[in-house]
Amino acid sequence: MKQILTFFFLLIAFNSVAQSSDWQSLFDGKTLNGWKQMTGSATYVAENGMIVGTTALKSPNSFLVSDQRFSGDFVLELEAMMTDTNTNSGVQFKSNFDAAANKGQGRIYGYQYDFDPTARKWAGGIYDEGRREWLYPVSNNPKGQIFFAPNVFHKIRIECIGNTVKTWLDGAPVSYLVDSLKTNQGVLGLQVHAIGKPEYAGIKIFWKNIRIQTKNIKPLAFPKGVYVANLMTNSLTGYEQQSGWKLLFDGKTTKGWIGAYKSSFPNKGWEVKNGLLRALPSNGDESTNGGDIVTKQQYVAFDLSFDFKLTKGANSGLKYFVTLKENNSGSAIGLEYQLLDDNLHPDAKLGKDGNRTLGSLYDLIKAQKSSRFFRQPGNWNTARIVVYPNNHVEHYLNGVKVLEYERGSKAFRDLVAESKYKVWPGFGEAKKGHILIQDHGNEVSYRSIKIRELK
Repeated sequence: MKQILTFFFLLIAFNSVAQSSDWQSLFDGKTLNGWKQMTGSATYVAENGMIVGTTALKSPNSFLVSDQRFSGDFVLELEAMMTDTNTNSGVQFKSNFDAAANKGQGRIYGYQYDFDPTARKWAGGIYDEGRREWLYPVSNNPKGQIFFAPNVFHKIRIECIGNTVKTWLDGAPVSYLVDSLKTNQGVLGLQVHAIGKPEYAGIKIFWKNIRIQTKNIKPLAFPKGVYVANLMTNSLTGYEQQSGWKLLFDGKTTKGWIGAYKSSFPNKGWEVKNGLLRALPSNGDESTNGGDIVTKQQYVAFDLSFDFKLTKGANSGLKYFVTLKENNSGSAIGLEYQLLDDNLHPDAKLGKDGNRTLGSLYDLIKAQKSSRFFRQPGNWNTARIVVYPNNHVEHYLNGVKVLEYERGSKAFRDLVAESKYKVWPGFGEAKKGHILIQDHGNEVSYRSIKIRELK
């Protein structure tokens, strides 16, 4: 019996050592061996088992970068703390250095796990430093919006497997990105962000227990329903399918769509080509070319996401809760996510208080958006509409919530009473309806149209 117990404990010890050997420590707790500073004049020191970065005035973003480059799949874990809420920071991964950028001063570019200690609560979001900016604002995942409290160490986990990046903060799942840009290898980097005011000099950021796993990786599961920023065109991951997502456009056909007030898809005015669904240009009038198109299916509560690309001066819209009962002579009636070139189309200055601008609930509620989170006509943007079973509705633009309202509430009905929709009794309050894409005579392209029904 004694021999059996001895063997059992030896086996446990062996398995423990084998498991721990899968991880590589990247910081010895005493020196900055294995790291070097690239760009910026913020200071980095090894102190009390931590790497300590300190903000500096008149310095661009500073990065302490790993000597070692990592390729393929890995899991990165560490702990981090900030002492102030007047700056942000982050951890770079699969990042690289462009020596010619910034007039020869160089620039780090690549993925960043963001540290955001503000009330916005975007810590754990995925930012593409020096390249595409925000890929996963954490407003995409409200349950993942965790306050990155100052003066407290937070546990960070980053999982890179294939073209998928997932992040956790203090054990909670935050971001889920499936990228179309293949970045197989790069360095890690600890960021000290540039500051804009003298009083922000001297803010400290701490990192410790930095380790990486590159073999025997066992991915952690995300709970069902977390929104995936899937940049692979017209595709769904297995996780998305398990969460109930379905494509409304397969990239090849018009299956699932018909013309509004018609029995088939329009024979002109629309084109499916190269994975895109395009409304073709005509004279800029409403529903006079091919006419609007609608889903054959009707929806009650849902999470709808789609990519769109405007041409200069374009006007269009995506409508929801369309019943096709009004027999309107122009576009079919429904709640509309406005798609518009705010700079060139005159409709942006009509309506009331900007309620006909991009992302707005057309003629009812203005979208509160920043130009930073919109890519100008000719570029792709992602829109999202979430209708909850309790009739709470949200509009998003590129992952950022731009408005919300309660369908059927007194406030909603008051807005309708002052709008062009007041002539239709019960406007916007149907129990279910079609999804509609508008023909407004301007060229607009669509892709990656997906929906998940909510219960």
